[in-house]
Amino acid sequence: MPTVRPFLARAASACTLALLGACTALPTIMPDNADAAGTGAVRIDGAHGPLSPEAQKRVLARLQAAGEDTDIFERHLAFEQEIVGSPLSAGNKVTLLQDGPSTYQALYAAMAGATNSIDMESYIIEDDEVGKRFATELKAARSRGVVVNLIYDGVGSLGTPKAYFDDLAAHGVDTLQFNPIDPPQARTGWDVNQRDHRKLTIIDGRTAFVGGINISSVYSGGSFSQRSKQRPGQKVPWRDTDLQIDGPVVADFQKLFMDTWARQKGQPMASADYFPEIGRQGDVVVRAIGGTSTEPYSQIYATLVSAIRSSSTSILLANAYFDPDPQLLGAIRDAARRGVDVQLLLPSISDSWLVMSAGRRHYGELLEAGVKIYERQGALLHAKTTLIDGVWSAVGSTNLDWRSFLHNDEIDAIVLSASFGDQMRAAFQADLAQSDQLTMEKWSNRGLTKRIQEITAGMWEYWL
Repeated sequence: MPTVRPFLARAASACTLALLGACTALPTIMPDNADAAGTGAVRIDGAHGPLSPEAQKRVLARLQAAGEDTDIFERHLAFEQEIVGSPLSAGNKVTLLQDGPSTYQALYAAMAGATNSIDMESYIIEDDEVGKRFATELKAARSRGVVVNLIYDGVGSLGTPKAYFDDLAAHGVDTLQFNPIDPPQARTGWDVNQRDHRKLTIIDGRTAFVGGINISSVYSGGSFSQRSKQRPGQKVPWRDTDLQIDGPVVADFQKLFMDTWARQKGQPMASADYFPEIGRQGDVVVRAIGGTSTEPYSQIYATLVSAIRSSSTSILLANAYFDPDPQLLGAIRDAARRGVDVQLLLPSISDSWLVMSAGRRHYGELLEAGVKIYERQGALLHAKTTLIDGVWSAVGSTNLDWRSFLHNDEIDAIVLSASFGDQMRAAFQADLAQSDQLTMEKWSNRGLTKRIQEITAGMWEYWL
């Protein structure tokens, strides 16, 4: 990477100082907003955080007093609205996209049909076959008068030559690097830990794509070929999930994109019809939810913890990087103990052995609580999805680790729909068919090397 060599040593020194400076905060800073003095978590209800059991009872009592249905869907709808503090967005159409090929084809088609604006935000954009195709589509859109705005992360896209983005800019694409790795280039207070991990594309203010898929050729293959064990050194496809969303909620995703642009002090965005009138496109209720490291707490975290606490039948959770904090871990464990069918789909291989090892420290206590753990074979699991009680779904960029809840900008779609939940369940079960279940016996017989890796990695979980 010749373009980064001039400041590599300087960045490395800054990274070291940043890590050392954060060490004193590790014992007390928690995603549930623990106070700096270390006296415990600050519990906030309603529109400011997770719902306590007492708050849940108040919501149910209000539903019953109004004579409204209190089935599983209505309960989750009411709880979600209580957390948000504002009405949710109805009338949306949501399409489930699995793996790179189907997601990219849908994106290419949408970009080719754009007539007004394209807003794209991605943690990783690589200068490979897929990255070049996206560049071609963006430049073609600009040539026919479409406004194109692009946000990419300074760390995630560190290996991409500057010439790639310079070429886009030369063709009229407005580009913005989030938190440049070189401190003098930073437009806001520089922090190497602050990263834009979002994957979001908005077409004409009417269609949004959101999920876990970056712009990279690692996603070029499907992940549902014949089941096989991974051999050392063998390249495997990446298993991921995205959504295509059409409807009124796209305006909320647009606001989140524009907020990131403004916080990073980008040049004023070119004039376009970013918020067109959008009629009813479907019958799905959706919430666009973003998280940033500058907020007092992660709204995504608060919503997830509340949904898990209010679960009554099932939790199907698939995640690439699973290293939960004590409160989230406890919510999952407690759900299983009260009889909820909790199933975790986690990677068998990973591009980050540190995060994987740190998370594996918790497998024993989860298995003891009755949580079922499956490890995906034949693919690198990169999806971040949750289905609760068959009606509450989350798909987005958020991993279940400290980094996503404390340091990253993330974005998720919360989907409330029984029919969409059926699709999510079918996708989860298809993955289970290519997974191995981890039993307590297997876990107890793991080797000494893995145990040492778990302990070592766990010491660094705050920064991973």
